[in-house]
Amino acid sequence: MGTLSNLWQDHRTLMVFVLVLIIVIPFLIFYLKKAKKEHPKGLIAAALSNMGERFGYYIMNAVLVLFICSKFGISDETSGLIFGVFYFLIYVLALPGGIIADRTQNYKKTIITGIVVMAIGYGLLSIPVFSDNGAKSWVFVLAMVALVLIACGNGLFKGNLQAIVGQLYDDFEAEAAKKGPEALAAAKGKRDSGFQIFYVFINIGGVIAPFVAPIIRDWWLKSRELIYNADLPRLCHKYIMNTMGGNDMANLTQLSQAFEGASDNLTAFCQNYLNVYNTGVHLSFIVSVLAMLISLFIFIAVRHKLPNPVKKVKVEVKGYSEAERMADAKEIKQRMAALFAVLGIAVFFWFSFHQNAQSLTIFARDFVDTSAIPPEILQFINPFFVIVLTPIIMWIFGSLLRKGKEVSTPKKIALGMFIAACAYVFLIFISVAHNYPSGDAFKNLPEAEKMVMKTGPWVMIVTYFFLTLAELFISPLGLSFVSKIAPRHMVGMCQGLWLSATAIGNLLIFLGVRMLNAFPNQWMTWGIFALICLVSMGIMLGMLKWLEKVAK
Repeated sequence: MGTLSNLWQDHRTLMVFVLVLIIVIPFLIFYLKKAKKEHPKGLIAAALSNMGERFGYYIMNAVLVLFICSKFGISDETSGLIFGVFYFLIYVLALPGGIIADRTQNYKKTIITGIVVMAIGYGLLSIPVFSDNGAKSWVFVLAMVALVLIACGNGLFKGNLQAIVGQLYDDFEAEAAKKGPEALAAAKGKRDSGFQIFYVFINIGGVIAPFVAPIIRDWWLKSRELIYNADLPRLCHKYIMNTMGGNDMANLTQLSQAFEGASDNLTAFCQNYLNVYNTGVHLSFIVSVLAMLISLFIFIAVRHKLPNPVKKVKVEVKGYSEAERMADAKEIKQRMAALFAVLGIAVFFWFSFHQNAQSLTIFARDFVDTSAIPPEILQFINPFFVIVLTPIIMWIFGSLLRKGKEVSTPKKIALGMFIAACAYVFLIFISVAHNYPSGDAFKNLPEAEKMVMKTGPWVMIVTYFFLTLAELFISPLGLSFVSKIAPRHMVGMCQGLWLSATAIGNLLIFLGVRMLNAFPNQWMTWGIFALICLVSMGIMLGMLKWLEKVAK
């Protein structure tokens, strides 16, 4: 018993990682079999390529906000703003990426270029260089250049691969139409579940990735006779910059007592801790580079199995005169209006949902007891639930479809907004029950008092359960909706527009950290997110009949 206890204490992060893998692998096998049996042949190939890219991305995504704080000593709010702008670029650049693919008539080469550019960006991030000037140094500029490269590469990659998946189902339905109306109806019913499977593979990369940086960072710390502490980077920077206040000095002194010799020269200890801590994170980005190369190899190996949307468009529009285009202008206008209506709802969903890498991560760092598991790792809960809950959602909607009670995609999106609101209502109850103040006020409390007030990781599990369920009703089905209503000569651009709506939501996510640290009572922050989700749901329900008509 003692041996097991010691093993858990020494390798708890690794043990949780192994347990998650044991649970996830059977689901992976299930999805592979389902995709192979019921869906177009190219789905698995596209999903595996995307999984490798997402694995590399989520390694960085899990730690980015906290890493920017620990590396450059800047505030949560500033780090959140940088992350928000980066996240905005990640998605908004998918629009020019889609236009480039549409106009060059080469989706696959655009995707390959995107992967290479991302690999270069991650390579720059993996270089462990430091400067005493923080956010005013050339090192900071280098990091920002790396993030821009990653965003540009993602813009070339993400939307265009999704366009290819949409094309897979266009071809799948065209083949089924030759067999009769019943076969066509069955094929059309596969599109939503196909995008859900594609989305699951994204999250298989996402469920593993959050463990990588903490495991490597903790190993690097232990090799230098140091251990992880979520509050030490902030306190070390404040000590070096001589900006200590409140109980900061007492908290730093208490935490540094765990390290031999730290009290003899606190300045040297703080500098050493920051360098070792951040070097460990830099090393994890090497894995992101390797993941990009794996994704590149997979895509090159399977690209012959994937359709080229441009070639299909050429066949479809052959003989498609200008007069016919004018005749279809009204239909195209209606489709684009419906698309923009759903995009408006998506903005507010992503603003609320992507708090998982912003205010929810800061909440986990400060208000959750992370002595057993680092706060970054808690982000694995969301993709884990995606993998586990997707077959249940697919079974429910599949059963309704077989009974002739199909739930439309717009109605699913409205329901998803309600479920997202439930996550934030739950956090309101938690905040009121614990009487949580603002984030800034909480950080200034004595270390012992903070530990008494902290909640358990179970709070994050429940929160991510609701948010993940909402995500499954909105994100993959939103992609499916776009692929259904996109005008045939604007496929790549429409996928880019969906990602641009996500980008606008992402640009706003920094407000979550600002509210968390500024509002006198924490429940006010979660109340705003709950209200946004409920209002969005109401608007979606008001447009329901119109959207369902356009999508037919």
